[in-house]
Amino acid sequence: MKVLVTGGAGYIGSHTVRQLVKAGHDVTVLDDLSYGHREAIVDPEVKFVRGNLGDPSVVYPLLMGAGFDAVIHFAAFIEVGESVKDPLKYYTNNIARPLVLLGAMKDAGVKRFVFSSTCATYGVPSQIPIPETEKQDPINPYGSSKFMLERVCKDCDRAWGLKSVFLRYFNASGASLDSMIGEDHSPETHLIPIILQTLTGDREFITVFGTDYDTPDGTCIRDYIHVDDLADAHLRAVDYLMKGGETNWFNLGTGIGLSVKEIIDMAEQVTGKKVPVQYGDRREGDPARLIANPKKAKDILGWEARYKDAKAVVETAWKWATGPRNGHF
Repeated sequence: MKVLVTGGAGYIGSHTVRQLVKAGHDVTVLDDLSYGHREAIVDPEVKFVRGNLGDPSVVYPLLMGAGFDAVIHFAAFIEVGESVKDPLKYYTNNIARPLVLLGAMKDAGVKRFVFSSTCATYGVPSQIPIPETEKQDPINPYGSSKFMLERVCKDCDRAWGLKSVFLRYFNASGASLDSMIGEDHSPETHLIPIILQTLTGDREFITVFGTDYDTPDGTCIRDYIHVDDLADAHLRAVDYLMKGGETNWFNLGTGIGLSVKEIIDMAEQVTGKKVPVQYGDRREGDPARLIANPKKAKDILGWEARYKDAKAVVETAWKWATGPRNGHF
């Protein structure tokens, strides 16, 4: 297949690019490097285009006549707190710019689209684990922006036959097994790398937001999914569309929930170091539990998380955090 990957120099995008190349596909990456890292694209055969997916002068020439079989779209802003403070930044990047991409796809006749979505489209769920039938009612601009683009894609399907797969992630975690690429956000907002940064000296302590939730130890419970498992799901989604699959959506998680305190304890077991912790108040809008029901992805895509032991996930993240390529240098 010939695949265009937007945001392919980012965390999940770069892991997906590696798996696409390993599977023998022809891959082009479009990334403006506002958050991604050029060094994260480690395979020399990948074609790299630096540019913004909302720039018609970049996107239309890239797509017209290129013969792409599918587009995998990652290039989104992902910080929930920032989205509340600066919603226009998120609606511009996560909705307006992809509309240019979709317009170019329409004109170029590319009708397969795999979209990196999120469980944040559900908001505060009414049932745990969360099935795809759960009502989508996002509670922040980040989740709303992803939900809106899903709606746009459904409308495009009705209008001109765009077939899409929406992959609703839970908590992406870990690094490649060979430590060539890993998680490198600035600023970092994800729990596991923040914990590990306190152990490498890059952060003074970690703040745990809330210890009075209705959970066994009082801290929030989340579903941590290894980044290589997420990448594998994207390849399966493209294959599903290539075989004539209709527009569909899938939760990606392990189905196993772990609390913040359990992840801290696991990091201490893996590293042999004590994590410096401070306890703070709850953050507004943080649900007590977010756990995926991944059955639909297994039934239709044949996908199931391989890394269900979060200790193994933490081990790959720690190896990356302490390795020579941390920061992609």
